[in-house]
Amino acid sequence: MWIWMSLGSALLLGVYDVAKKHALKHNSVLWVLLAATAISSLLLSPFLTAGTMHDHTRMILKAILVTSSWVSGLAALKSLPITTASSIKASRPIIVIALSLAIFGEKLNVWQWAGVITVIIALWLLSRSSKKEGIAFAKSRGITYMVISVLTGAASALFDKYIMADMQPLFVQSWANIYITVMLTACTLVQRFAAKSEFKPFKWDWTLVIIAVFITAADMLYFFALKQEGALLSVISLIRRSSVIVTFSLGAWLFKEHNIKDKAIDLAIILVGLFLLFWGSSIA
Repeated sequence: MWIWMSLGSALLLGVYDVAKKHALKHNSVLWVLLAATAISSLLLSPFLTAGTMHDHTRMILKAILVTSSWVSGLAALKSLPITTASSIKASRPIIVIALSLAIFGEKLNVWQWAGVITVIIALWLLSRSSKKEGIAFAKSRGITYMVISVLTGAASALFDKYIMADMQPLFVQSWANIYITVMLTACTLVQRFAAKSEFKPFKWDWTLVIIAVFITAADMLYFFALKQEGALLSVISLIRRSSVIVTFSLGAWLFKEHNIKDKAIDLAIILVGLFLLFWGSSIA
């Protein structure tokens, strides 16, 4: 069951990413994040239940990781083509696996190592493809933001596996959204007073509702998948990152981005690497 939940989550995440890119045409990064998360919190409010101080401390830590990942990820999406950003984001399972080796003492088999090496090569090729659009990986601020997003997102995934051992999915999702909303509100206020002349007012966009609905459903499937007996974080992360197929396809079609052929080849190599990791995890 957790495999199918992960697949459903991946599909929803793909549409969610495309909706985010569209929403950035009308609002700043922080406005998009704050509005969508606030709506998501409202959707999840019926599931709020009491918890211990220890539970809420963990939720605050999770909120810090998620907020960091979201803010840096959308900042990257603001300045990068969605096809480039989504392809880099697809490498996050590599970080999850690497940290699992260090933290949980997990071991990679031959197939998994082949997947890691394949994705690393694909990312190098993607950096060459992106240079044709004037994007230098070593100097691009957008690339830096995306790397931060990937690292904090990977840390959040590992933390999810840890806390789901003794916490309920809806408690985690509902309270984490509340704390994330508070943190994003603080970030928005800081930006408001730090850049008065450059601060853009909020503009309502129905895309924000779409973002909130899809991320709420995607995360709900994800948390319930993690809670299932025998669920493997490494495999779930790989499946969820297959959302890049939806993001890449819809992004190339809707936003008419350039250099699609070269980046499609790079993406295909990444997916081969992810498949090798999936296969290696399934036979381990």
